[in-house]
Parts: sequence; structure tokens; C-alpha cells
Amino acid sequence: MMGTLKTEPARTRLDLLAPPVAAALGQWPADAPVDVEDVLVAPIDADLADTAAFCAAYEVGLDESANCVVIAGKREGVVRYAACVVLATTRADVNGVARRALDVRKASFAPMADAVELTGMEYGGITPIGLPEEWPILVDARVIATPHVIIGSGVRHSKIALPGPALGALPGARVVADLARPA
Repeated sequence: MMGTLKTEPARTRLDLLAPPVAAALGQWPADAPVDVEDVLVAPIDADLADTAAFCAAYEVGLDESANCVVIAGKREGVVRYAACVVLATTRADVNGVARRALDVRKASFAPMADAVELTGMEYGGITPIGLPEEWPILVDARVIATPHVIIGSGVRHSKIALPGPALGALPGARVVADLARPA
């Protein structure tokens, strides 16, 4: 249990997950460094899903809360997307480290409508679990150094709690040093 969250195994509460997240947990590799039973979910008030409000209401430290942001950039006329996973105490270096990792000239946050449509998740709840397979998932090294983190579940009415190293082991994930800067 983290803060005042009441967690339970995510696979037993599919009603608290976006469909792509539930599907990804259903296909969790048996040889993953973190067992799928260690991926927990907790219901929350959807009006408190934004990081600062969530952390205050549920007594979770910002240093235990991770954010997943979708970025986009063009290369040769083709839009490329990636997810950046950073601790809430930091901000993703979108036009520096993330842009270079995506190999585009300029990167920015993806428009909300695009992020929601392409991920099948709710804005404010997007998580790296269950993203489109072709998207790289850039995970700041500080996230995987955190024993347990809270992140979105694909919907605004719950959060996922899991070991930080699990995020660096997701399919398509790359751990990137200094992906984020202090907020």
C-alpha cells in the first residue's frame, strides 16, 4: 500500500483499467523481471487524477509518482510518437534528450485528441503499459531507481502501483539518463 491507496492485483480489477492496459497485463511475459501480480491498481476519485491533487489527497510523495507524457515529432513528413516516463518531481526534456531519442528535428507534446485516440486511454490517465507497439517508451533512469511508483492506469478513476524497474522492462522501453530535469 502506498499512501492511503487501497491496492489490489490489477489483473483482478479490469474495471479499473483501460482496455489496452488490461490486454497488456494479460500478455505480461512470464520471464519479466517483475511478476504481473506485483502490478497493483487502486480506485481514486477521477477529479483528483492530476498529479498534484492526487498526491495531496492520497498522501503519495511526488518522488513516488510518475507521469507518462506522449510526444510527437516529424521526420521526412511522417509523425513519430513516443512516451516519456518521468517522476513528478521532474519535467521531461522534450526538445533536448527526448527529441534526439525520437530522431526528429522538433518534438512537442502530442495534441490531447491524438494522444487519446492513438492510445485508447483517457487524457490524464495515459500509462506506458499497453501503448502502441511501435512507440518507443523512454523511461528516465530515476524512475527505475525508485522502488515503487504510482502511474496512470489508462483511466482517470484509478492508478497503478508497481516496482519502478518494471517500467524499464516494458516492451519497447529504453532507460534514458537525464530524460528529465528537476521541476
